[in-house]
Amino acid sequence: MALLPNITIDHYLYFSTILFCLGIAGILYRRNAIIMFMCIELMLNAVNVALVAFSKMYGQTDAQVFVFFIMVVAAAEVAVGLAILMMLYRNMHTTETDVLDKLKF
Repeated sequence: MALLPNITIDHYLYFSTILFCLGIAGILYRRNAIIMFMCIELMLNAVNVALVAFSKMYGQTDAQVFVFFIMVVAAAEVAVGLAILMMLYRNMHTTETDVLDKLKF
């Protein structure tokens, strides 16, 4: 007996679409770099949900391998991005992306 038998692939795809749209809205409307990184992570997780749903639907594990690599890339992106943000905050005392044009020579 399945725990939630009424949930179909459509529910997962709707959830994934909502997560992805929230991530896009966060990227477009927020100027804080930390919030922008979190929205990128939200968009990557939305893609992961869709890939796992398709993997479950077709009964193959190929998409789950892609999910693993997306998670590895996301972890590397966070590590590099936070290092850049720490240096930006140390030099400019802000994480707002509007001040990035002041870093030009």
